Amino acid sequence: MHKLSYDLHIHSCLSPCGDEDMTPANIVNMAKLLELDVIAVTDHNSCRNLPAVYSYAQKNNILAIPGMELCTMEEVHVLCFFMELENAMAFDSYVYDKLIKIPNREDIFGKQEIYNRDDIKIEDEPNLLINATEIPFDSLGDLLKEYKGIYIPAHVDKTSNSLISNLGFVPPDLDFQCVEIKNMKNKNELCNNHPYFLNCNIITNSDAHSLWAIHEAVNFLEVKEKSEEAVLNALVN
Repeated sequence: MHKLSYDLHIHSCLSPCGDEDMTPANIVNMAKLLELDVIAVTDHNSCRNLPAVYSYAQKNNILAIPGMELCTMEEVHVLCFFMELENAMAFDSYVYDKLIKIPNREDIFGKQEIYNRDDIKIEDEPNLLINATEIPFDSLGDLLKEYKGIYIPAHVDKTSNSLISNLGFVPPDLDFQCVEIKNMKNKNELCNNHPYFLNCNIITNSDAHSLWAIHEAVNFLEVKEKSEEAVLNALVN
């Protein structure tokens, strides 16, 4: 077994809320300085900075899990992770078709910048990525299976854009096996109020929008090997 330090919820400069210096190379270099083994860049409703992240991570012996922070039609934020970069990019196309298209206002929401593998900006996304999509929360189990991925309700202890805050309860017929908690001090209370979580793996991440907010190597996963498949299996088994 391997013990890997992780931060699986990081926003790049493609997310309008992310700092402009959150470029793929800067994120990976910061992760290396912090001695992280596994990271995931999870931009809002987009995976288009992942090819650059993936490339830089491979050069630095960091495992980059392809990911996205999806906003459902109920405005619930959900972390989606994939076995392969190819699956993530296919999911990206599907989600973009389902995104409610409103032009981004950079002066209000921030820039949405796409970088290439040389860490050079090549494009600005014109539509606001933090909008809701037309994808319902209760469809995610079957949908993610089509793309060889998993889904994890994000920051369930937050008072906005979370499963609890937006739906008010945990539907009993769902099939997720892991949840993210922003503050682990809330774990016992959440599990007492929502017994479904007692049967879930519980993780915590930085939800970093700036380089200084990325977690140090303080959270760990036990995995059989250092691979995308092993990490995803550790999250849901």
